[in-house]
Amino acid sequence: MNANLHSLRPTPPVSGAAMDRALPKNKYAKPLRWAAVAAAVAIAGAALYFSVPRGLSVPMSDLTLATVADGQFLDELVLRAQVVPAHQVLLDATESGRVDEVLVRDGDMLKEGALLYRLSNPQREQEILQRSAEVAQQQANLAMQRTAFANAQAMQRRDVSNLTHELTKAENDLRRQQGLAAQGFVSNAALEDAKLKLAQQQRLLDQAKEDGTAELRTREQAVAEMERAVKGLSEGLAVVRKAASGLSARAPRDGQLSGFTLQVGSSVKPGDRLGRIDDIASFKLSGNVDEFYLSRVQTGLAASLEAGGKTWPLTVSQRLPQVKDGRFGVEMEFAKDMPPGMQAGQSLDARIRLGSPAQARLLADGAFYADSGGAWVYVLSADSKTAERRTVRLGRRAAGRIEVLDGLAAGERVITSKVRQYGDAKLLNLKS
Repeated sequence: MNANLHSLRPTPPVSGAAMDRALPKNKYAKPLRWAAVAAAVAIAGAALYFSVPRGLSVPMSDLTLATVADGQFLDELVLRAQVVPAHQVLLDATESGRVDEVLVRDGDMLKEGALLYRLSNPQREQEILQRSAEVAQQQANLAMQRTAFANAQAMQRRDVSNLTHELTKAENDLRRQQGLAAQGFVSNAALEDAKLKLAQQQRLLDQAKEDGTAELRTREQAVAEMERAVKGLSEGLAVVRKAASGLSARAPRDGQLSGFTLQVGSSVKPGDRLGRIDDIASFKLSGNVDEFYLSRVQTGLAASLEAGGKTWPLTVSQRLPQVKDGRFGVEMEFAKDMPPGMQAGQSLDARIRLGSPAQARLLADGAFYADSGGAWVYVLSADSKTAERRTVRLGRRAAGRIEVLDGLAAGERVITSKVRQYGDAKLLNLKS
């Protein structure tokens, strides 16, 4: 029974603890934790490094610097101008042909009417011969018409004279018949015949005069028409001959021949530019200006030229508004006298006055303006080791100076050389 009771005791639950066993420690766990910490620190450090502006390294030798200063802003434009003749006459070919003779050379001094060259044009020569033959034929016809007209006038005069004579005879006969009839020697019938004959002679004379006048009027009109035709042909011949005279070109005025390269044997056609004649007695200045000043440069503005220790006043006489390669042309004429010894092609510095002088904060003009559009500049630090990009507001540009409106103080130094190569860098590290 005890054995049975013992068998009836409750059996404790199975925990499985007898099956557990301790595993060996992982020798890589601790290094992995330290590697993760190191990676996190490196990432944080890199983020901090790139978040702080470090600057772009730039050699100082590559830079052009300028100092901001207060001074007088001269609102004028300085340009390199070329001396050109004040008056020029262009030489263009008026006829086509082959060059048979060239009588002048480029650079020669010419007098008005001097022969320059001769051309040959067989077609023009044939046209002259044809027109001459037509004029000669019509002149011969006109001579024949005039001869016929003169003959008609002579014939009419003879006819009128004969008929007048017959009329006179009829009048005399009638008077005799009337005298005889009064004495009773002639019958009334004979008297009537004499009257009828007189009346007939009068009618014949009147008719002859009327017919002759009509004929002469017609012949006169024919002669006048022929004269007009001959005159028209003669004028046409004169035009052709004048055109043919263009085969031998002459200088239209005194001056120096320039740009003349015509050679014997070459062919020219109407409109070909053969050269020009320059008036070397007076000159003007011609130059190109940046398109930035297109709206400010106008004709009539005062200008000046420094030469020979004197200032020579000029006036802007012409503005050529067509922009080419970012520049437009201007021409300036001397207001009164010219500097002595000027030569065509000589280059001189001229100034165009755009406005009155005024006090302003100034910065030297430079290539940075085009790169930044005048919106920002690089300003050097006090120790000249860095240059920081700064937004500024700039005004007028003239005579190599720019008016500073805001963003810069007097005494600060600015990079005025090209800055496009630095991209969007906010800070430059300057290396000696």
